[in-house]
Amino acid sequence: MKTSWILFLGLALFYVIMAVIYWQVGGEPVGITAIALSAGLSLIVGFYLWFTSKRLGNVLPEDNQLGEIADSAGEMGFFSPHSWWPLPVALSACTVGLGLIIGWWLVLIGVGSLIISIMGFVLEYERPSNAAH
Repeated sequence: MKTSWILFLGLALFYVIMAVIYWQVGGEPVGITAIALSAGLSLIVGFYLWFTSKRLGNVLPEDNQLGEIADSAGEMGFFSPHSWWPLPVALSACTVGLGLIIGWWLVLIGVGSLIISIMGFVLEYERPSNAAH
């Protein structure tokens, strides 16, 4: 696990050096920005891998030579078996995108419906607690 975060932090350092060299050579601003953002993204991934390995004690199931595939299997999460909420979320997102082409009034309608549909999607299985029980 140690190798993975060192690899990404080394890649971030490489991108920073290349951005400085590209800037000094007289590169265009878009290229400098792209290389600098690549350094930032590599830094984010490297930090995540370092933080995760520190939290897990630097031992992962992948590092165990005698490990089985099932050793790294964990909780996958809860997935709704039948939910209609992804459809309004997608339609609202399309409305926002179409509103950028047609007019800002449609963006406002799309953002309003997107907020409502995201709230419905997230809170689909939440039930209010009743104090009368």
